[in-house]
Amino acid sequence: MAAILSTTIASGAAIGQEAAMNEKHADAAVTYRQSLFQLIRSNMGPLGGMAKGAIPFDQAVIETNGMRLEQLADMLSDYLKVDTRKFDVDTEAKDEIWENWSDFEGKIEALKTASANLTAVAQTGDESQYRAAIGKVGASCKSCHDDFKAD
Repeated sequence: MAAILSTTIASGAAIGQEAAMNEKHADAAVTYRQSLFQLIRSNMGPLGGMAKGAIPFDQAVIETNGMRLEQLADMLSDYLKVDTRKFDVDTEAKDEIWENWSDFEGKIEALKTASANLTAVAQTGDESQYRAAIGKVGASCKSCHDDFKAD
């Protein structure tokens, strides 16, 4: 275990991270994480529309999308652990993800918590709580984008 830990420290990667082995590995890692973010975006779209009043609240969609967002958030650490900074890849990921891994994982936990809350709120059927619960999910997304996504 000590050998693994010292190798990880020597490579500059935090526990839970790994450096991309080559450009092909880095490209694949970027493709997978961008796909994951597309799925998050596709589930957030209808929720944002409901929160803004552009489309009617739909309890089933809120419950389903909340559950999906929680599941997708569970995958974020796995799909972002590959540090691609050493390669010329097309990404909006800031270096701060891998430099502040524990902060990044905290943002993921916030998304999981907000998504689980959204699902629970949807299950109650209390429409008066929907907008606030969706807002908490959106705020967790924004917080992460502000710190870890390049414009």
